[in-house]
Amino acid sequence: MAEVRVAQIGSWPGSDVDLALRISLTDSPDLPVLPELPGRGAHAGMIGRATALLPGLDFDLQPAGWRLHQGTGHDQRRARQLFRDDLDRLEEQAQGYVGPLKFSVAGPWTLAATLERPRGDKVLADHGARREVAASLSAGISELTDELRRRMPDIEPVWQLDEPLLSAVRAGRVSTASGFSRHRTVDVPELVGAIEMIMKPTEVSWWLHSCAAGMPYAELQQAPVDVFSFDESLITAAEWDVLGAAGESGRGLALGVGATSGPLSNPDQLARRVLRRFETLGLESSVVDRWWLTPTCGLAGRAEPDAVRTLRALRSAADIVNEELGG
Repeated sequence: MAEVRVAQIGSWPGSDVDLALRISLTDSPDLPVLPELPGRGAHAGMIGRATALLPGLDFDLQPAGWRLHQGTGHDQRRARQLFRDDLDRLEEQAQGYVGPLKFSVAGPWTLAATLERPRGDKVLADHGARREVAASLSAGISELTDELRRRMPDIEPVWQLDEPLLSAVRAGRVSTASGFSRHRTVDVPELVGAIEMIMKPTEVSWWLHSCAAGMPYAELQQAPVDVFSFDESLITAAEWDVLGAAGESGRGLALGVGATSGPLSNPDQLARRVLRRFETLGLESSVVDRWWLTPTCGLAGRAEPDAVRTLRALRSAADIVNEELGG
């Protein structure tokens, strides 16, 4: 029977990698993740981890953030060492696990809007530099995927590109270094082309996640995205038309409904919300196996017990949805 499933997004509270992995394998059995633990510092956050996956590019950590640099700096070596340690711990914790396992990394446009060039300002300002970052990211993901398949042949790698700044790049809302102006918008062919450059060479399932409003979902249909992941509360009626059509054509939809701050999510309320959306879109129950319930974004801002409760609330909500649709 087709069933809606549950997944994490990526970030997790605390600094205990082994505990975070055990929780993911236990409370996200549909699709465990290698969690990000930004509580360990900038080296372990979304951008820091990405610098560990960019072959041929060197960075150092400045007060304003990560900057391209001649020669690998101490901070990038630290980021790489943390990531390698995480992979070793994953290999140990995932002994006996067979199935898909998700790895997340900052996408090319979030990196372009965050990383700085050697003399300042964002990589986004330089067409050649942003293409170089995207190409390096593509190579790094391909290399790591091959390594994962050698080290853990029983898992099926799934990759998620995190793009919280893609909509700001597309709309020309990224500030320049001075703060007095904005970087120019990026044309759709280049915007989608960078995503394709990363996704096409690696034969895995691809998620594209953003918890920001205004994602250009119509344009992104051109990219080989298998699952669109988003904060359900931010999606407009027009965007639902696009996403609903994408779901009917075979793509997955990951509805971010689990609150990452404030009151904890109520399973019954979450289930009713998802069922109303399903009814509004007029979807056949057969597409439910391509739907996922997730937190709206990473759970690093939660206390660890509340983060676990959020995952369990999503699991209970999924059970209610499956029972209703199955009936």
